[in-house]
Amino acid sequence: MTVDRRRFVPGRTHFFTARLYSPACDLLVSEVALLRDATRLCIKRWLFEIAGAVILPNQMHMIWVLPDDDIGFSRRWGLIKSTFARHVPQQDNVAPDQSARADKGVWQRRLWHHVIRDGMDYDRHMHLLASAPVQAGLVKKVGDWPYSSFVAGKANRGVSPARTIVPAPSSRGPSIAARAS
Repeated sequence: MTVDRRRFVPGRTHFFTARLYSPACDLLVSEVALLRDATRLCIKRWLFEIAGAVILPNQMHMIWVLPDDDIGFSRRWGLIKSTFARHVPQQDNVAPDQSARADKGVWQRRLWHHVIRDGMDYDRHMHLLASAPVQAGLVKKVGDWPYSSFVAGKANRGVSPARTIVPAPSSRGPSIAARAS
């Protein structure tokens, strides 16, 4: 039996990577309108903020800020993934174990999750979001990728500050921004 070692930190900022089952598939960008609708439905049902996001052809990275006293990111991702999978065509690469579970073979079963620890960690993961299309060889410049919250400087507009697991520095100590520079 495996032990799930996720750290459940309510009301915090989280970084996620969700991948499609097939690395060769480009379903996320070809059906981006459906993915956006699934995400909007989830936000309407269980409130959270998306601080930054990038959608690549076969994976997506997001930074979410959950409400205080809420650890339910799993049910949110379940809703997004199931809504998206329910409305896309049947995939050709469905494994026998997926067929037995009535899984359409769209998503990998789990996702990568990281709790943002502090301001530097937040900045590092925002940079990862911004540079992902360039690193994947999809574009030459960050602003050229249309499926990113960094297009035309849209990132962080109207998003509340990230809540991290490290306590805020006292007025006597240097701020996180001062330590970063």
